[in-house]
Amino acid sequence: MNSVSFSLVCFLCFTQFSSISCEKKVYLALYYESLCPYCSNFIVNYLPNIFKNGLIDIVDLKLVPWGNTKLLENNTFTCQHGKDECFLDVVEACAINAWPDLNGHFPFIYCVESLVYHRNYTQWETCFEKLNLKKKPVTECVGSERGKELELHYAAETNALQPPHKYVPWVVVDGQPLYEDYEDFISYICKAYKGTTPVPGCSSSINVIKMGRKLNSFCLKQTAISKLSTISSAITSWLNRAKLTASA
Repeated sequence: MNSVSFSLVCFLCFTQFSSISCEKKVYLALYYESLCPYCSNFIVNYLPNIFKNGLIDIVDLKLVPWGNTKLLENNTFTCQHGKDECFLDVVEACAINAWPDLNGHFPFIYCVESLVYHRNYTQWETCFEKLNLKKKPVTECVGSERGKELELHYAAETNALQPPHKYVPWVVVDGQPLYEDYEDFISYICKAYKGTTPVPGCSSSINVIKMGRKLNSFCLKQTAISKLSTISSAITSWLNRAKLTASA
């Protein structure tokens, strides 16, 4: 296990000794798909920060691996980044099902997404050995109808979002989507926290919400991509007609 993975597991294990036990936690939900590069970047480089400075003590994290997947007839589905993404989405859904506690499934998903981030996701099964986890609960789930059932559940949950998600990663804090500001999610967590116990991770001056649009930092829904393609085709067609008219 590399030093980053080891440190992450240590942070997770430490949380069981939390000093904040009775106060209401801030609900944090991440709607994502396994092979979206912006999702893996968020999971690997941003999300682990909640395991530092007491932040995990005030956060109730939920991961929803469905994203921009399209539900088709007969409860089949197609994924934005192909069959490999569909497969890994099911793998991660099965991991959440096998180890419902965050301490169980997050290190595994972090490991898989680290491989995605480094473009080596075909080696996802090495995460079992790295984390000393039994693979059977996950592999049996993936190879059965249970994996599909879990994904259909996540499909219903994602499609019921209000407002509907526009892209992934789609980060929601206490029911409110962060849109393009998702990388500043810790600032929103600290703002939403209503407890009285001081949280070191929320006392830093850097945790100030930074408003402003971030470009090209998400994977658009396929419907949005189709609309953009249609607009682009219409503009190209209009320009071609204009050229023909000018040359006549």
